[in-house]
Amino acid sequence: MTYSYPVPPTSDQVDDHHGTLVPDPYRPLEDADAPATRAWITAENRLTEELLAAVPDREAIRARLAQLWDVPRHGVPWRRGDRWFQLRNTGLQNQDVLWTSDGPEAEGRVLLDLNQRNAAGTTTLNATSVSPGGRLVAVALSEAGSDWQTWRVLHTDDGTELPDRIEWSKFSGAAWTHDEAGFFYGRYAEPALGAAFEATNQAMELRYHRLGADAGQDPIVYARPDHPDWGFEPEVSEDGDLLVISVWRGTDPETRIHVADLGSFRGDGPLAVRPLLDAADAEYGLVATVGRTLYLRTNLAAPNHRLVALDADAGDPAEAAKAGVGASLREVIAEGADALESVTLAGGRLAAVTLHDAHSRLALLELDGTPVVEVELPGTGTIAALDGQRKDPDLYVSLMGFAAPKQLLAVRMADGVVRALPSVGLLWDPDAFITEQVFATSADGTRIPLFLARRRDIVPTGDVPTLLYGYGGFAVAIGPMFKPEWLAWMERGGLLAVASLRGGSEYGTTWHNAGRLANKQNVFDDFAAALRWLASSGWTNPARIGITGRSNGGLLVGATLTQHPELMGAAVPEVGVMDMLRFHKFTIGWGWTSDFGSPDDPEQFGWVRAYSPLHNVAQGTAYPPTLVTTGDHDDRVVPGHSFKFAAALQAAQAGDAPVLIRVDTDAGHGAGKPVGKLIDERADVLAFLTLALGSA
Repeated sequence: MTYSYPVPPTSDQVDDHHGTLVPDPYRPLEDADAPATRAWITAENRLTEELLAAVPDREAIRARLAQLWDVPRHGVPWRRGDRWFQLRNTGLQNQDVLWTSDGPEAEGRVLLDLNQRNAAGTTTLNATSVSPGGRLVAVALSEAGSDWQTWRVLHTDDGTELPDRIEWSKFSGAAWTHDEAGFFYGRYAEPALGAAFEATNQAMELRYHRLGADAGQDPIVYARPDHPDWGFEPEVSEDGDLLVISVWRGTDPETRIHVADLGSFRGDGPLAVRPLLDAADAEYGLVATVGRTLYLRTNLAAPNHRLVALDADAGDPAEAAKAGVGASLREVIAEGADALESVTLAGGRLAAVTLHDAHSRLALLELDGTPVVEVELPGTGTIAALDGQRKDPDLYVSLMGFAAPKQLLAVRMADGVVRALPSVGLLWDPDAFITEQVFATSADGTRIPLFLARRRDIVPTGDVPTLLYGYGGFAVAIGPMFKPEWLAWMERGGLLAVASLRGGSEYGTTWHNAGRLANKQNVFDDFAAALRWLASSGWTNPARIGITGRSNGGLLVGATLTQHPELMGAAVPEVGVMDMLRFHKFTIGWGWTSDFGSPDDPEQFGWVRAYSPLHNVAQGTAYPPTLVTTGDHDDRVVPGHSFKFAAALQAAQAGDAPVLIRVDTDAGHGAGKPVGKLIDERADVLAFLTLALGSA
């Protein structure tokens, strides 16, 4: 069948990249608000709707997804002062609701319900920061999926909202001073009118907002105009005496730690900030402060990471460096065979999460690193979150797998005994599903972990419809996780395959480095190896395999689609980075050069040009059925990436398979998307996969 695709706006644009001329005919689609682009979006959505409306199971899929989503969900509870806080959702609420209570398992009351403010559900809660005594909470709200956020402040006693409005903040939390008079936060200059979704995010300023003051006059406490690509994450020590600033540059794995004493700070001017670790020679992540001691997770001389302690008054780091690498650091937890993913201080002890073949393990240690106990978790899965205070007797943990939502656990820090918090019954039996792990072999011989999840009664037939998911980048570990659409896929008889690719952190820094910069092709080779393993395993065959991924995972799907269209029966690249020659020119895209490389560099241009999905679409190729998805307000991976890629694929398609794009309106990159929109989107993806791959 042939399709009459909407005609996109085009131009005769040709760019000169280091002497290589590269046409960019779909450049006009980068302007998401241009009338011609909006008309094209409308026509594309109409075509997609016409095809998906004809899928007999579409409404049944949507109805089942609504049932699977309609399960109460609770986040990990956390305490500040004598108050406890928790995010909860009754199931189909578009946005999670912030609750406060007198205890970690008490019912409590609603503090902030954005569903009551915006019926469409497009106002989202990006972040919360509770004052040390629990009396006030700063909440960061965003609109229509944007990364831009506005801070507001609530009284926890009664939920009263203060008049304070702090705008143009992004990529930063808030850190309260101990007098609860105000908080530190990061913001950027206000963008030009109408350019909020295109503004390049540079020159962050660390400011202090005193409650009741004019936010437009908030003093800048720290800025580095000599380093406009630096960003700042503020944290105040437990005793309130020290401001710790984690300094980052985009997604660079190397960070810095700067500090400032707050003893004489009155919130009215710059701080005397001094570098504590300023060489950008490794990753340093603040775990906790105890007195003047900072506990930091680092990969300095430890690819699998370790925990070190550092005195805030250690002196000149350059002088300390003369004594040897990390001479001023005291090792607390040594590097082990498994990657150290995170550490939390609770109950006077350390809780360390490690990754063993991409699934979580938890151990308790004394503050000096002496092992106490390995915690017995109830099954194989991923620890999604954990929280506790130094004086709390319990650590609260959420654990998830492929067949059930996050399970809340209380881990007694005295002995590691685990207790499951009460939960409601599910509409399905998680024990009816099984997960196993296998290993595929990549092109260079590397073993690639691959999780397989399915109903227990599904057996290899060589024809089982299969969905393969991957990410492979930015040191993000991919392991067992729960998604209602994945459960629906398995319920319908499908096999779910989730690959842990290089570029992630499943095996530490070495694994990350093996999948970035000049090594990025390894990620695509790993994914192709997973596809070949599936096709030869007895489970399925290429015509019955669909591939999917989001963001960097969308790039993964786009690159795999253009390199190996014969290995799959369907592709769903979502909110992907598709134009590797211009990704760095939009919003925070410049910050991704640490993983991708920069097209402005002649050598690195060669790397990214070789796999750029947009630039490797080949005319006259029979591509498998493809559904591209994006949001028209995505200001992280701007929608122009997906627009141009879809237009190029449609123009090149020589086969009779459909190439579709689904553009969600008033939606961004995905975080905080209303549940109603999520159900509609996921139903369409599953309907498309049913159309492309056939039913089980």
